Amino acid sequence: FTPHPKLARQFELRNQQFESEHDLDWATAEALAIGSLMLEGHPVRLAGEDSRRGTFSQRHAAMVDFETGAPWIPLSGLDGAKANFWVYDSLLSEYAALGYEYGYAFANPEALVMWEAQFGDFINGAQVIIDQYIVAAEDKWDQRNGVVMLLPHGYEGQGPEHSSARIERFLTLAAEDNMQVCNATTAAQYFHLLRRQVHSERHTPLVLFTPKQGLRMKQTRSHIDELTTGSFQEVIDDPGVTEPETIKRIVFCSGKVAWEAMNARDEADAPVAVVRVEQLYPLPTAQMLEIVQERYPNATELRWLQEEPENMGAWNFIEHHTWRVKDLGYDLRHIARFESGSPATGSKAVHDQEHAALMHKVVAGL
Repeated sequence: FTPHPKLARQFELRNQQFESEHDLDWATAEALAIGSLMLEGHPVRLAGEDSRRGTFSQRHAAMVDFETGAPWIPLSGLDGAKANFWVYDSLLSEYAALGYEYGYAFANPEALVMWEAQFGDFINGAQVIIDQYIVAAEDKWDQRNGVVMLLPHGYEGQGPEHSSARIERFLTLAAEDNMQVCNATTAAQYFHLLRRQVHSERHTPLVLFTPKQGLRMKQTRSHIDELTTGSFQEVIDDPGVTEPETIKRIVFCSGKVAWEAMNARDEADAPVAVVRVEQLYPLPTAQMLEIVQERYPNATELRWLQEEPENMGAWNFIEHHTWRVKDLGYDLRHIARFESGSPATGSKAVHDQEHAALMHKVVAGL
């Protein structure tokens, strides 16, 4: 097999990174999760409008011989595999594609079945499947389903049609443990989350907001030991805090904005801890409170930071489930863009101004 020269260089860089640092990027961790499940006898299926390559040229689960044009799916020939891997570029219909994958997951509960949106907000086209089946089938018909929705999400100045996977909609529909809503920030977290989805005793749909820019960020890479040990962490404390007794403000957030908040904190040398909530539903409130009370005894200011406008994102859901901390003497507020009818601005200049304002509020007043 002769890969495209650009792909060959990309794979060589991945190999060099692993050989020198023993760490992995997002796409490699995904491949390892898929391969490990195949070795255990669990079939894996991935479909979406650009899933073979990956919307952001990160996956390359299927390749084409540069000389002959013959297709090749590397994981389909995995030595020792006890199950199959299928990856498809679907037709341009989120409604039809997600509906099919939902049915496939119901028919084969031992498989990891993933549907990927080209951009997260394209999920709009499949809202009927979500409302009628994914969030309500167990309550209506006692039918469980473990389908996974991969929704690229993040505010990077790409405009209102390519920024938000509509976190708020899923959290509005979340009740009775009918699904999981997660926003993983590292390759290891993604690896463990995909494996957890298959090995959980009770299967529920997984809504996973995935990175775009974060696919290639150094901060999202994980050491191989983080994959071979441990499990998915619903909440991740700030690894940069060495003197927790000096912290005055705890900023909870979800997704790539955590890395940006940490950078703002470091630049200002502010007494701020940035805590990542990797699972938004079911919300791990007990773990969050434990971090507040036991890890940071002198912190009295709690903030929820999000990239989305204040009428979107997770804020209203978070406040509904955490407002009682005010009775314990904590000051709970949010940091978000101003409310808006559109998920994001179409101006890169305005986006940058809004982002700067968010980062300023992370450390302001300290």
